[in-house]
Amino acid sequence: MATLYNQADSNIRKTWFLISGFLVFIILLGWLFSRYFQSPAILYLAVIFSVLTSFSSYWFSDKIVLSMTRSQPIKEEDNRELFHVVENLCITAGVKMPKIFIMPEAQPNAFATGRNEEHAVVVVTQGLLQKLNKNELEGVIAHELSHIKNKDMLLQTVVVVLAGIVAMLSNFFLRISFYGRSSDDNNRAGALLALLGLVAAILAPIAATLIQLAISRKREFLADASGALLTRYPEGLANALEKISTDPTPMRAASNSTAHLFISSPFKGRKGNSWLVKLFMTHPPIEERLAALRGMDIK
Repeated sequence: MATLYNQADSNIRKTWFLISGFLVFIILLGWLFSRYFQSPAILYLAVIFSVLTSFSSYWFSDKIVLSMTRSQPIKEEDNRELFHVVENLCITAGVKMPKIFIMPEAQPNAFATGRNEEHAVVVVTQGLLQKLNKNELEGVIAHELSHIKNKDMLLQTVVVVLAGIVAMLSNFFLRISFYGRSSDDNNRAGALLALLGLVAAILAPIAATLIQLAISRKREFLADASGALLTRYPEGLANALEKISTDPTPMRAASNSTAHLFISSPFKGRKGNSWLVKLFMTHPPIEERLAALRGMDIK
């Protein structure tokens, strides 16, 4: 039987394996494109521009997300029970007290954002506070604090930067290819290289997105395990996830750009269980998360 510690360690190993694969993938893609254009400077410029753009987005990501979701900050006197739950779990986890925001949505859900622990924010919806009991609320907050403690915001930023580099290189290749390359394009080697470059440029962004989503799903499993370890009560988080996933209330502020942040997908509706559908999911299937939580041994 898996313990909470084993589950967390396993997910960390799988996540870094995926990131290592992502880096190798980008290096190979960059090598192919630089060979085609016979100019490594193009690759360097594209990478630098992508990193700078992504860094700016990361620095202001919390403000952007809070504005998009219409979340508002609250003080301790506005909801003492919520503040005490967060404060007690922060002491247990050894993390700094994050700012707490309320999202004006009836759907029960929550997410964490911020570029680091010092600027972390935990956001809960009004529906979450109304529909969950204290044990379930503690499970959700512990999950979000685990994202902060595990530095998932930083990790996701690295992944977004890598995916952005792939998209930029692919887009650049497709655009510049229309203008031709050099006189040796007519030989067989040049034609083969051009074909490989074209296929890579088309498929690379899809592959990058799949890797990004896979890492996101692994971090959710890790946050579930870490959160359950924090409260010592996996059933609290399991019950909360059950309520959140089965609640039919739609979210008005649901967006593809922020969906991966929430503890459960804010998009409601029937979801397929085929392997192809799972590849494009921002979160692991709820059944798998519940089975993992309820199959753990906290000893």
